[in-house]
Amino acid sequence: MAEAVLTAVRGPVLDIRIGGPLPEIGEAVEIAGPSGSVMAEVQAHLAADRVRAIALQGTQGLARGATVRLTGAALTVPVGSAVLGRLLNVMGRTGDNGPALPADTPLRAIHQPAPTLSSQRAHTEVFSTGIKVLDLLAPLGQGGKSAMFGGAGVGKTVLVMELIRAMVSSYDGISVFAGVGERSREGHEMLNEMRDSGVLDQTVLVYGQMNEPPGARWRVPLTALTMAEHFRDADGRNVLLLMDNVFRFVQAGAEVSGLLGRMPSRVGYQPTLETEVAALQERIASVGKAAVTAIEAVYVPADDFTDPAVAAISAHVDSTVMLSRQLAAEGIYPAIDPIATTSVLLDPGVVGSEHVQTAADLRALIEHYHELRDVITLLGVEELGREERLLVGRARKLQRFLTQPFFVAAAYTGMEGRSVPVAETVKGCRAILTGECDEWDENSLYMIGTLDEARGKEQARRGSKEAA
Repeated sequence: MAEAVLTAVRGPVLDIRIGGPLPEIGEAVEIAGPSGSVMAEVQAHLAADRVRAIALQGTQGLARGATVRLTGAALTVPVGSAVLGRLLNVMGRTGDNGPALPADTPLRAIHQPAPTLSSQRAHTEVFSTGIKVLDLLAPLGQGGKSAMFGGAGVGKTVLVMELIRAMVSSYDGISVFAGVGERSREGHEMLNEMRDSGVLDQTVLVYGQMNEPPGARWRVPLTALTMAEHFRDADGRNVLLLMDNVFRFVQAGAEVSGLLGRMPSRVGYQPTLETEVAALQERIASVGKAAVTAIEAVYVPADDFTDPAVAAISAHVDSTVMLSRQLAAEGIYPAIDPIATTSVLLDPGVVGSEHVQTAADLRALIEHYHELRDVITLLGVEELGREERLLVGRARKLQRFLTQPFFVAAAYTGMEGRSVPVAETVKGCRAILTGECDEWDENSLYMIGTLDEARGKEQARRGSKEAA
């Protein structure tokens, strides 16, 4: 094997001199350090005898002259049933203080080609999440990709955790969670939440923390996706892949690009932005009898939905869920914007004509309400005509009916979570649209499950009012 020596260390950027054939781009190399070996990935050929690599671990203590082992292959990570219920890092090493993985655990390279178009199959099966606003306006398809876009603090992570609970409790599948650039606090909360709810044994957690080098955060989604692909291809099992947060994957790629000396592109992003996002997203597909279904949280910087990273990610998804800061400020949770939220599965051939018509009528009514808000703010609702006042009341009732308490937030809200079948959601919205609830107090519809529960609250309110 060719002799390789470390010649320069600039943070996570490592230059290596090689006395023989150069390793390919994407191959893993192992550098001997004072406190253990450090894994890195080759990213550039500098000369006939030199390559540049990006470290996947901290480089503290590394010095020029250190010996480098060429692995001759891409980074491999453990896959299969042994990783279920475990918390792993980008290299597949455990981080949950549990026992070591068995020695015979199969390994798989993190760089895999996307399935060919001829091997993929289109899905029109819908996942019922039990979350009213999602099931009605942005149905999730089995084998599809759904992205939740929102700024900081509007509820993306809570929504992802509720979806994990919904999928594991309702469908006999496996969940793989990729925490990209997560805070350690969020990782602990997720681990404890899954342990308490009894879904950890069917889940794999893969984390690249905020304090890790950009190379680690950049490759965490690939590690998680590789594990998901093994369950799909080798075991024929459906997999739910959750990524929180895909924007940090793009951010880490921009850091790596800058460290490699590449000229930045629009808004300072890497020139390879579209290629990197596509290489990740196109591997998420249905092959044979099993599917990988992805739900991705996407941070929107400064609430700017025209940001190049947001645009690159949204081009690949089937369902687009927009989270609104204004709705969160009004206490409407989940804070999903009913107008901007869309899905390609909202089609009469997939969900039925009544479902599609109800969603369209709801959007039209709430849009009309938004047009009247300035008038209401300036002059008051009393200045509107009787018909307009009636429509505004229905729109406000619909907004409140689409709220619901989450199981994963029960400890903070003090309310037991609700899961609502799609048929009940459509029935409830249709009843409000047709005027069945015009005489109800809108608070009776706030943070409830089905319309029957709201009816019970309304009867109790009227009973107490008459008693008073």
